[in-house]
Amino acid sequence: MTDEQLPAQVFPNRFPEAVDSGRGVSQDNCHCFSQIRVSPPGAATSFHTDIQDTSAPGWLRMLELIEEAAADGREEFRPLPELSPDERRQIVTLPTSIGRLTAVRTLVLYGSNLVRIPPEIGGMTSLEEFSPYTSRRLHWFPYEITRCTRLVNSTVSTRSIYGNYKYRPPFPQLLAPSDAALDLNSLAPAWGTTAARTCSVCTGPISAQGPHQGWLSRVVATDVLPLLVNACSQACLDTLPTGAKGYIPRPHRGGAIEQPSSR
Repeated sequence: MTDEQLPAQVFPNRFPEAVDSGRGVSQDNCHCFSQIRVSPPGAATSFHTDIQDTSAPGWLRMLELIEEAAADGREEFRPLPELSPDERRQIVTLPTSIGRLTAVRTLVLYGSNLVRIPPEIGGMTSLEEFSPYTSRRLHWFPYEITRCTRLVNSTVSTRSIYGNYKYRPPFPQLLAPSDAALDLNSLAPAWGTTAARTCSVCTGPISAQGPHQGWLSRVVATDVLPLLVNACSQACLDTLPTGAKGYIPRPHRGGAIEQPSSR
């Protein structure tokens, strides 16, 4: 039987939101680093400084969608098709209530405008598949995602993440704990995260001087992800496992640190 005689195959569209015909722009452009060529020596990056507008219609609708999903115990959460392109653009992080979705097995955030994900994602204990594909402003993930122990499949735009093996874009330089007391519920964007109340490692409280931060690249599901650790102490950072093969093996502070060669 020739190729022309073979019966036609129909493949499911995993991301129907990719063909959304709605008017409006759902993503902002990102120029943090090149996603098509190796980063030059001495290149530097910094965190996106976007602060979530909690009065925006898109944010309020996202809160409603999470409440609905928590109430009906659904196993797939695909919120962005429920929003207009303009509303999607308004969402730069997820609500902390995302951790209430303990029955969700599949989380799809295709083409989001996210720049960060809250550590509460670690509460999604049933999560098996995570797809933030083409979320090109999402360069890192919270270490707490490793608490999703059932997570086995992921679809991430790896060219968009810090330290990726193809282009090795640099990691932002992390801050040290402050001499003064901080509001741990409202941290400046330079910390990467906007809140750090409990330790990413031991879940204990973080002091008012702020977290001890570190970067660690680890295999999460089917991708190596750059993980931001917010620890209560250097001792907790020292207990972290070894990073993925071909990446910096121990927690580091980013900045000018030398990475393995790109592939």
